Amino acid sequence: MRLLLSLIALLFLGNPAATQSNRQIAGSDLKLPFSPAVKGGFIYVSGVVTGDDAGRWGDIKAQTKRALDNIARILNAEGSRLENAVSVMVYLRSTSDFQAMNEVYQTYCPKNPPARTTVAANLDNPAALIQVSVIAVPNGSKRQAILPAGWIKSPNPYSYGIRSGDTMYLSGLLARSGKDNSFVKGDVQVQTRTVLDNASEILKTGGMSLDDVVATRVYITDTAEFQEMNVAYRTYFPKDPPARATVNAALMSPDAVVEISLVAIKSSLREAINPPNADGSPSLLNPNLSPAIRVGNRLFISGTLGNDAGNKGDPAAQTRATLTRIERILKAAGFERPQVVDATVYLTDIKNMNAMNEAYREFFKGAFPAHVTVQSGLMSPDALVEIMCTAVK
Repeated sequence: MRLLLSLIALLFLGNPAATQSNRQIAGSDLKLPFSPAVKGGFIYVSGVVTGDDAGRWGDIKAQTKRALDNIARILNAEGSRLENAVSVMVYLRSTSDFQAMNEVYQTYCPKNPPARTTVAANLDNPAALIQVSVIAVPNGSKRQAILPAGWIKSPNPYSYGIRSGDTMYLSGLLARSGKDNSFVKGDVQVQTRTVLDNASEILKTGGMSLDDVVATRVYITDTAEFQEMNVAYRTYFPKDPPARATVNAALMSPDAVVEISLVAIKSSLREAINPPNADGSPSLLNPNLSPAIRVGNRLFISGTLGNDAGNKGDPAAQTRATLTRIERILKAAGFERPQVVDATVYLTDIKNMNAMNEAYREFFKGAFPAHVTVQSGLMSPDALVEIMCTAVK
């Protein structure tokens, strides 16, 4: 399916028209519930997983090169280029492919590389070893790599943070010392505090603070550590915490038990959105996350679940319930379905992808956002699907 997505994107490289036409072709004609790329100030590119034209996949180096080449073509068609990327998400089937992937990746981003997060995840095609998604700025936009004073550059090909305009994307951060890249060992609370202290330093260097954070993604290696992570995490966001998704994933360092990526926007318009329940009653506040954060014309929606006693074990029903909740969040914030530009779907079993896609397709009705689906463990034991998304007016 992902090979087909990339081929569809390439059909239209000679016509850098509005992304809406790509959305209609990919969604309506070929029943693929995602768009190759969607513009919403930034350019959001769907996860790319590809074999070659003959259906051959090759090793991790071949797949990394092919994925980045295809993303570069998609960005060129949308008035951007790979050098304009501000944030990259890499999913590897195996952590053992990390260094070989880096060898290829660094040749595409030799100077001021984008912020990047790399975690392990099961992908929808058994031959796929890597999936890559990108957020980029249009040609002519300024972007600045952020490196705190006294820190060394990362030995891997990513910047700790990239700022463009009022927005900063931070890489997935591990508990490392910025001064020498040494690992700060400790339990999940120690590592969470180290990560967020480092994030605070990066944000400060870029003219921001943790108060400006609008969204985070937390990856933990053991779901049993979820509440302990929360104990440390919420002390850094005492009021209107950012939108957040937390999933279980293997990380690239054997010492790491938690990794966190962040998005921040410098604005006086930041507002937490807490929609009412389906019956109109007020919903309870979550001390660890806001259902969504709105900043002007942008809305960042937390990883949302839809599991209940009535849909246990039913991925399609849970997807519909999740999307119903997302629609309540959109409505409460003054947004609509077609304004969703980017979505990440976490499934506890990638075999449920077709069932999820059926409900997902019904919800978006052809106006599909850029999209990534991976297999990850969720924090709710009965949940089969979690969806995190971004909307732009």
